[in-house]
Amino acid sequence: QVQLVESGGGAVQAGGSLSLSCAPSGLTFSSYFMGWFRQAPGKEREFVAAIRPSGGRTYYADSVKGRFAVSRDNAKNTVYLQMNSLKPEDTAVYYCAARRGSRTYVGFSEYDYWGQGAQVTVSS
Repeated sequence: QVQLVESGGGAVQAGGSLSLSCAPSGLTFSSYFMGWFRQAPGKEREFVAAIRPSGGRTYYADSVKGRFAVSRDNAKNTVYLQMNSLKPEDTAVYYCAARRGSRTYVGFSEYDYWGQGAQVTVSS
């Protein structure tokens, strides 16, 4: 059974930093493309960042580029999202997702497995 367990998140003032981690189990982590998505109340789930199975290349939404950093440690079966210079519009539930494959996946419908979500709240 595949599970993606997220941790981190919380509340911070604008300009602050938070980090998220996601530890999948039940799959061969080093074969999976990992993504981060977020969903704010009343809005659709949107792509935030992603990283290739080897960790050699990363992808970001324009809204977070230069502020967020995605990384992974295949030895620890964990993917991370470091969020800096946070803004109130970053407030959302953040989800990690996994997709086996060698292409680039930025659409939420392309992912097979999802974490439970972690709340990130940024106050002004």
